[in-house]
Amino acid sequence: MRKFVIWGSSGHAKVVSELVNLIGGQVVALFDNDRSARSILSGVELRHGWDGFIEWRNIINDPSDYSGIVAIGGARGRDRLCIQKDFENAEINVSSIIHPGSIVSSSVRIGKGCQVLANATVAADVGVGDACIINHGSVVDHETQIDDGVHIGPGAVLCGCINVGAFAFIGAGSVVLPRLSIGSGAIIGAGSVVTKDVPPRAVVAGNPGRIIKFTGEK
Repeated sequence: MRKFVIWGSSGHAKVVSELVNLIGGQVVALFDNDRSARSILSGVELRHGWDGFIEWRNIINDPSDYSGIVAIGGARGRDRLCIQKDFENAEINVSSIIHPGSIVSSSVRIGKGCQVLANATVAADVGVGDACIINHGSVVDHETQIDDGVHIGPGAVLCGCINVGAFAFIGAGSVVLPRLSIGSGAIIGAGSVVTKDVPPRAVVAGNPGRIIKFTGEK
């Protein structure tokens, strides 16, 4: 049985832990930077912060026996990628997990530390970078290229031949029309319909989608 450790102890971590069990794994440790967080799993200890991780790392025999997953969703792709690199530096394997109820073409290229959740569809010749989340019921159609740290929200549809920049967040139920580019760090609001290219760090909402601000603006 594969042993997994999860960084994160919120709702998304519950989803990830259930998927780990479904694919025959076992979650043996949880970590979270939030000192007020509590374990989401009965009998599994939650340790806080990097200090807590190092304490755990020092008491295990062989770190290569463990696989690490970062269960932090939303527009926090940089955090996911950084924590994955910390896992690797600590000699913990970084795993991608794919729900058996998803549909993933044999021609898809998926990076390290990705999560493809139930009922998602990832079509022919799609490329997915590291630390990405393709959430429940989302569709990533043919030849779309997704950079590192992207989160595709539940039920979102990317209609094909789309380029999604690093750390972008595509909100639940949104639609991105074919052959468009979504810039790095952009946020597409839930239910939006994107009809033209989105520049980096833009926040888009509505149907048709319009830029309402850029991240970092008040």
